[in-house]
Amino acid sequence: MRAIIAQNRDAGVDGLTLADMPYPHAAENDVIVRVHAAGFTPGELDWPATWTDRAGRDRTPTIPGHEVSGTVVELGYGTTGLTVGQRVFGLTDWARNGSLAEYTAVEARNLAPLAADLDHTVAAALPISGLTAWQGLFDHGRLTTGQTVLVHGAAGGVGSIAVQLAREAGAVVVGTGRAADRDMVLDLGARAFLDLDADELGQVGEVDVVFDVIGGDVLRRSTELVRPGGTLVTIATPPTTQPKDGRAVFFVVEPDRARLSDLAQRVRDGRLKPIVGAVRPLSETAAAFARRHRTHGRTIIQVADE
Repeated sequence: MRAIIAQNRDAGVDGLTLADMPYPHAAENDVIVRVHAAGFTPGELDWPATWTDRAGRDRTPTIPGHEVSGTVVELGYGTTGLTVGQRVFGLTDWARNGSLAEYTAVEARNLAPLAADLDHTVAAALPISGLTAWQGLFDHGRLTTGQTVLVHGAAGGVGSIAVQLAREAGAVVVGTGRAADRDMVLDLGARAFLDLDADELGQVGEVDVVFDVIGGDVLRRSTELVRPGGTLVTIATPPTTQPKDGRAVFFVVEPDRARLSDLAQRVRDGRLKPIVGAVRPLSETAAAFARRHRTHGRTIIQVADE
């Protein structure tokens, strides 16, 4: 099969190439998915799990990409809940070959059925962003109706979904980003927007939840905005300081079939819109990773037509 592979950790994006790789093996409780569309995270070439297996052994050449939408073509021993020919989407394992290939092996529980009226390119933009937004807001942030949440990076893949989910939950949403993001973030349902390059972060006042995807100085300054009993949630880096009389949580997204199904239904109902930017073929994956110009929405790799 054809796949995008990385062979040299030091080479970064320049080390990505399109090559022939062996057809994947379906282990116990796995399925093999024929990939129609795949999503990736630009920074994943820096993740240790991209280069080693769960035991810490080198596994180069490695296939990146951890979001997949496609069709089940094979079931591993003991696999239940999915059938050959079924449309599915979800997350691939962090420490195994990923979705930027014509076929990928995935643990069945990490996938959810995909309705026929949802496009694969939309579905591939949903797993990491959607699950991260939900888990950050509600599982870790404990956001409830009437509370105020500050969403950093509100025009990004995770942030844009977080704004929509928080708004639907009845929270007051303040989004941050760059000036060019303002209209988009307000259209998604934010009550207010702050330009991180021009506005004072302190003018937000106290909030119940901060959801951070940026880290660095933005994360540090946000600690002071959390009101007593509130929570700062980040996916960027473990926070070094705690809010006064509040909590600080760093987390990595986890697979959740039931939540994936719920998110997909929200998309079908028109209640949630993943922002898809460019859709590019597998042969242009390296260029997509190395994108020099900032654009709205997730870049999705279309591997095959349905």
